[in-house]
Amino acid sequence: MEPINRYLDAAILKPEMTEDEAKAAIAESVQWKTKTVCVRPCDIALAKRMTAGTETGVSCVLAFPHGDTTTAVKAFEAGEYARLGADEIDMVANYGKIRSHDWAYVEADVRAVAEVCKKAGVGLKVIFETCWLTGEEIARTTELCVKAGADYVKTSTGFSTAGATVEAVRVMLDTAKGRVKVKPSGGIRDRATAVKYVEMGAERLGTNYTASAALVTGESGAAANAANAGGAGSAGAQKGGY
Repeated sequence: MEPINRYLDAAILKPEMTEDEAKAAIAESVQWKTKTVCVRPCDIALAKRMTAGTETGVSCVLAFPHGDTTTAVKAFEAGEYARLGADEIDMVANYGKIRSHDWAYVEADVRAVAEVCKKAGVGLKVIFETCWLTGEEIARTTELCVKAGADYVKTSTGFSTAGATVEAVRVMLDTAKGRVKVKPSGGIRDRATAVKYVEMGAERLGTNYTASAALVTGESGAAANAANAGGAGSAGAQKGGY
């Protein structure tokens, strides 16, 4: 197992964040050496500049948080975000179509984005929003993502009714069988939970950037930030989401 910070996609996604707040959050994540900062599309260029020469990459969200834009628009977004320099893209699947069992649509939707990402050398994660899905729907969507060429399946946006659960992650892992990686996301705010998912087999974790201190040190968020006041301290509260 790698150090826990190397599993973290630090989410910096609240729509009301100012540019200064986004900059502070990116800087904090770089100090913690998270695997990536997961940013709003409008912050890709900023994040690329701020992470240049560091151990932290840049991921961004696509069709976020609802996943209900058309397939053509999603594919266009993927090309634009790749052009801006995103290393990885976290797309939201159309989970209304998943719940409708329109499996041909779901697969084609993911495949269209995957093809753009493959050509650009950009990793693709597919968000299911598992809180709305049955175990059978999670398993079927995981299988479709394997067929469509995704690199990861991901539980949640962090902006719906619930985040990752052990049950949903287990279904993903059991279905994936190593053919696609698994990213639990949402509700991971302490080190014990993060370690639990990694030990289950998760290869990336979606977490709020404000949780990085607690996840890395094992202390409460307030205590960890206080201990690092002069280092990678909190860049400010980001209530809600993840």
